[in-house]
Amino acid sequence: MSTHLHEATAARSDWLNRNVFGMGLASLLSDAGHEMATVVLPGFLAVLGVSAAALGMIEGIADFVSSFAKLGVGWFSDRLMRRKPIVVSGYLLTGASTGLFAISYGWAAVLISRVIGWFGRGARTPLRDAILADSVSAESRGKAFGFHRAGDTVGAIIGPLLGVGFLAHFQANVGDPSIPFRIVFLLALIPGLGSGVAFAFLVREARVALSRTNFLAAVRGLPRAFRRFLWGAGIFGMGDFARTLMILAATQLLAPSYGIQHAGRIAGLLYVGHNVFCAAYSYPMGALSDRLGRRELLALGYLAGSLVSFGFLAAFWWRLSVPVYLLALFGLGGFSIAVVDCLEGAITADLVAEGERGVAYGVLGTVNGVGDLVASVLVGALWTTFSPKLAFAYAAVLMGLGAGVIYGLSEAAE
Repeated sequence: MSTHLHEATAARSDWLNRNVFGMGLASLLSDAGHEMATVVLPGFLAVLGVSAAALGMIEGIADFVSSFAKLGVGWFSDRLMRRKPIVVSGYLLTGASTGLFAISYGWAAVLISRVIGWFGRGARTPLRDAILADSVSAESRGKAFGFHRAGDTVGAIIGPLLGVGFLAHFQANVGDPSIPFRIVFLLALIPGLGSGVAFAFLVREARVALSRTNFLAAVRGLPRAFRRFLWGAGIFGMGDFARTLMILAATQLLAPSYGIQHAGRIAGLLYVGHNVFCAAYSYPMGALSDRLGRRELLALGYLAGSLVSFGFLAAFWWRLSVPVYLLALFGLGGFSIAVVDCLEGAITADLVAEGERGVAYGVLGTVNGVGDLVASVLVGALWTTFSPKLAFAYAAVLMGLGAGVIYGLSEAAE
């Protein structure tokens, strides 16, 4: 047991240690594979004749399944002495799921593939975050989570570039419009599966104390300050729709001027810009939160997400199809995601004791997942049934309310 304690102490001595680096690399590879598939998925669904409502349902249901996987596995992990094997399995499952898109011929098959991948993502995320929080000191959590998010987003830059590049190449050489997309999905298997290998070989886990608390008691026992924080996160989440809907919005706005295929490629590159901004801001915002506090910065990130939705509302209202304007929206969206993904995890570690973090990250993931389900399904349904203007207006209001709740609770919670 002393060996494990020594490893844990060594892991905390420097925030950029083997664990932090290994988890950053695993997330880079996982997101590279995932985003290769995500950036071409709206175009693939368009080729199959799938509507915005179906896309919203696919993303929302997948996030919903992911959230409940986080909750159950997060609690279960607090009762185990090791979390790493489940994390590795989750990475491998998510990586393998992208290949299933290649054999999909309708929205139902795409939904099943997405659900499988997101189940793996949900199973691994709270456990990975708990290992990450345990690997550094409290004073360096912002840096560690920021570095991890930056690595994650570097993969989200590489992935779309590869996806768009491969798609453009294969579209010029085949007749069936669905085949280039299927090739991209198969190629995405390489980095996706590599993420599990990287985590398995690079990350070391110290054994943790066993929790004997039953599920309901564990949830009820979470700190009151953390439960207050969840209200703001949940309200924001009910407006925080899937980024594939942003890609679809840009494609529709650009199509009259550039044609549908060229518009889809431009939208994919705009999404790369989104991820560049996310990568650029992840570590600085995490490090800044270590010095200034996290709550007000998180409220700023929520507000940025609201402004993005207002921007798309204006774009559809005035038919703005200027790529530079859309790039500004994608860039602001990248800033929002950087702040939200980095600081929600760090705040959870600040508010919850070490032995309860598995269930805490699971609860946070469930709140976010339910919000994502509501947001993606409602935004897609409002878009298809009424108009994209109403869909983005709804999203903007909910995200703005979430920012207000977090800002109002900041002093009381901290």
